[in-house]
Amino acid sequence: MSQTSASAIHIDSAGLASPVQYILSPNQDERPQPAEVDMIVIHNISLPPDHYGGPGIMQLFTNQLDPQEHPYYAEIAHLKVSSHFLIRRTGELLQFVSCNQRAWHAGLSQWQGRERCNDFSIGIELEGSDIEVFEDVQYITLQALINALRQRYAIRHIVGHSDIAPGRKTDPGPFFDWQRIT
Repeated sequence: MSQTSASAIHIDSAGLASPVQYILSPNQDERPQPAEVDMIVIHNISLPPDHYGGPGIMQLFTNQLDPQEHPYYAEIAHLKVSSHFLIRRTGELLQFVSCNQRAWHAGLSQWQGRERCNDFSIGIELEGSDIEVFEDVQYITLQALINALRQRYAIRHIVGHSDIAPGRKTDPGPFFDWQRIT
């Protein structure tokens, strides 16, 4: 999905966004019932660390990361993780898990007394890191995605991974501009 079509994002009743590229992650399962999706968790990711544009993120979320390709990959290739969405530095939007399913993005987490944030949240990864600013086009796509998610789900909270796993996680990091999303 390009920046020019960012305003046209739609989430259907199956929890799939359009127009986006959908890459199925096996790292997902059913949300516990009753499950009310009411939170968005914003993350950052780059693979290898601080490098952008390669296939590493997609390989991680589909259990195809080659531990021989990079020293860092050897440390994380065994992980079974996913996110609902990834927004590339170019603004391209990818989806890995239906919003109606539980993606495995938050890990050990809690928000306002509720634990297991994966149960009631949608994970959005921004291609980036804690050491540099995000691209304008990423904010445009992110806001369009948030708007679409609000049309389908009763979103009440938009938080960073660091908010739900303090001391364990730092993303989306100090360069994420919270004032740019509403």
